[in-house]
Amino acid sequence: MMATYENLLVELCDDVLWVRINRPKRRNALSRATLLELGRVCAEQATRQSLKAAVLTGAGAEAFAAGGDLKELGTIRGAEEIGAFFDMASDALDQVRRFPVPVVAALNGWALGGGAELALACDYRVAVPAASIGYVQAKLNICCGFGGGADFMRVMGSSAGMMLALTGQTLDARGALSVGLIDAVAGDGESMESAVARFLQPITQRPPQVLRAYKAMAIAQRFGPGGAQLREQEREWFVRTWTHPDHWAVVDAVAGKKTV
Repeated sequence: MMATYENLLVELCDDVLWVRINRPKRRNALSRATLLELGRVCAEQATRQSLKAAVLTGAGAEAFAAGGDLKELGTIRGAEEIGAFFDMASDALDQVRRFPVPVVAALNGWALGGGAELALACDYRVAVPAASIGYVQAKLNICCGFGGGADFMRVMGSSAGMMLALTGQTLDARGALSVGLIDAVAGDGESMESAVARFLQPITQRPPQVLRAYKAMAIAQRFGPGGAQLREQEREWFVRTWTHPDHWAVVDAVAGKKTV
C-alpha cells in the first residue's frame, strides 16, 4: 500500500511512479511541508526495484508549481533561518536529482521560480502547450534558492542560462522547447498523460537494472568534482540576496498591491 501525504497525490501505474503536488488553490506553491514530502516520497520509493521511471506534476490546469510559498517564506528575514531553509529545500530536491531511475517533470501549467528549479531537478521535462517556465527569481532581487542554479547552467549553458536568469524571462512551452529547456510538448488536443507515456515509451522498454545503471552514471556526472563548491556558492548568494533590503523592497511593494 502506498503511503499517504498531506500535499501530494502518489500512485503507481505500470512501474511508473506518479507524484502530483496537490495544492491547486495555492498554485501548487512549494511550502516547507510540500518540499519535505517530496523528499520523503523519493526516499521511500527509491528502493522499489521494479520502478522504471517517476513523473512529477501538479494538480489542476494552472500550475506545475508557481514557486516557493511566498506567504510562508515572507516571514523569513534572518540569514540563519533562510540558510536553513536553503539546506532543507536543496536536500529535498537532491532526492529528486538522485532518484535511481529517470524522472520526468510533466508541466501542466506554470513552472516559475522554485517550481522551475523543481522541473530542472528532474532529468526531463514534458509540457502541455499552455505551460510556461521561468527562473524569475531576479525579479524579486534574489537568486535561486533550491540548489537549482547549477541545474539551469548545466541545461542551458552558462551564457544563455545567465541571460535568462538575469532577465527573469518566462518562456512558453514552444519557446522553452526551442532552447532545450524542455524536451517535448504535447500535441494539440493530446493529454499530458498521453504525452508523458509517449515520451517514456522507449525508456520503459528497458529493464530496471539498465535504467538504474545509466541513471547512476548521470548522477555521478551531475554531482561530480566542483558540485559541492557550486552548491556552497549558491547558498551564500541566496542568503545574501534574500536578506538584502533590495529584495524586501520588492516584496513589500508586491504585497502592497495585492488585495487578497
